[in-house]
Amino acid sequence: MLKKTVVAMALVGALVIPAAARAHEGHTHKVMGTVSSIDGKNVTVKTTDGKIVTVVLGAKTKITQGKKTVEATALKVGDRLVAEGTEDKEMFLATTVRLGEVPAPTAKK
Repeated sequence: MLKKTVVAMALVGALVIPAAARAHEGHTHKVMGTVSSIDGKNVTVKTTDGKIVTVVLGAKTKITQGKKTVEATALKVGDRLVAEGTEDKEMFLATTVRLGEVPAPTAKK
C-alpha cells in the first residue's frame, strides 16, 4: 500500500510541478491591445479580452513599428501594440513593444 501511495505522489508531482513552473512570475509574458492612456513611461493598455494593464517602459525597452525603431514619444492613444516583458507583482515591465503598422496613405483620385 505504501508503495502505491509513493508512486501516486510522484505521478502527481510530475504533473503539478511543470504547471507551477509555467505559472510563476518573472518570466516573459505578452500584452496585446490598444493604448488607452499614456502617463510618462506608463502606458495603459486595454487588452483584446477587455482587461486594463499598465505597461512600464524602461530605459532598455525597444519600441518598433514595422522594421523601424521608434522613440516612446511615437506612442499615441489608440495605437495597437504587442508588448513582451516580465510581470512581477501586478507590474508589467516591457522589454519590447511592437506598434501596429500605419496604414499606407490612399491615393487621391
